[in-house]
Amino acid sequence: MEKLQALQVEMPQAGYIRQAGLLEVLPISPATLWRWVNKDAFPKPVKLSSRVTAWRFDEVRCWLQANG
Repeated sequence: MEKLQALQVEMPQAGYIRQAGLLEVLPISPATLWRWVNKDAFPKPVKLSSRVTAWRFDEVRCWLQANG
């Protein structure tokens, strides 16, 4: 996987980010995001409720530092 240029967006230190927020930061499509998740190439999301899936900011930030 090639290095990504994440958009310069202020991310909180803690909390969660949903798919729409991730796609504002990462220059990828929803299909690519889920392909990476399924291949363990991106942090796994957590289910906050039966209809809400999100990623932990701290895990996304660590991934960006390693891959961005």
